[in-house]
Amino acid sequence: MNSTSKIQALRSNIERVIKGKPSVVEMTVVALFARGHLLIEDVPGVGKTTLAHSLARSLGCSFRRIQFTSDLLPSDILGVSVFHQQSQAFEFKPGPIFAHIVLADEINRTTPKTQSSLLEAMNDAQVSVDSRTYPLPHPFMVIATQNPWEHHGTFPLPESQLDRFLMRVRIGYPDLADEKKVLDRPQTLHPADELDPVLTLQEVLDLQDRVEKVRLDDSLMEYLLAIVSETRRSALIALGVSTRGAMALHKAAKALALVRDRDYCLPDDIKDLAPMVLAHRVTLHAGPGTRRHRSEEAEQVIRDIVESVPVPL
Repeated sequence: MNSTSKIQALRSNIERVIKGKPSVVEMTVVALFARGHLLIEDVPGVGKTTLAHSLARSLGCSFRRIQFTSDLLPSDILGVSVFHQQSQAFEFKPGPIFAHIVLADEINRTTPKTQSSLLEAMNDAQVSVDSRTYPLPHPFMVIATQNPWEHHGTFPLPESQLDRFLMRVRIGYPDLADEKKVLDRPQTLHPADELDPVLTLQEVLDLQDRVEKVRLDDSLMEYLLAIVSETRRSALIALGVSTRGAMALHKAAKALALVRDRDYCLPDDIKDLAPMVLAHRVTLHAGPGTRRHRSEEAEQVIRDIVESVPVPL
């Protein structure tokens, strides 16, 4: 199969389980091929964990789910060194982070100390334990979930942790026709268990390499940087997008172009991605409202900024 057929096969396979959400599936695939991580913020029961399961099953790769709780320790994620009696030496026992797809379920339910144990893994695809560094498998992707409505016993993700996620998406409720399809499905097995792998790990790595070859013209680069610059000047934003955020939008735009069967980027690639890639990287000036309300407000501010920046001709 060529790259277009491979990407379409992956999307179609996931959509067998995630009904009526083609844009969410598209963004998940974009994050994978851009070598990024995905934060899914939504209410319980709309398919956040099922999406992660479906992606892993479609790739036939290793998958680990970590349920984040208030008593979770960094060693529960990274692993721990255990003294081996026969060899009289310490032996490292890898934790669940050593997988291709890692689901960090309800990531905001654990302490900042444990949250921070993911930073090196998400940034450098490696972990350091007892002065030794261990590489993580490739490809490596963290898919984290959090419920924006539940605040009791949660710890908001700090800016440094949010900045490690390529994008933040919401799934939302399905329409009635798609929800009926979900209810008609046999309930005896996990929905993702019916999926077979459609891509090998090497094919995923090859597609990730192809993203680097997608063209993004200088005019589009200036357009992207103009949007980023406006977030730093906006009267509504206290802390604008960092250089890492600009790099994330640049990389995601190339991946989206590839997913949409192009070897060049268009302004629409940047416009479509900007709210999902940039909104969680800005801090609005203090104001009323819940965390969920503030995150939606940030997305609207980014949309308004995008509309105010002239599109290159």
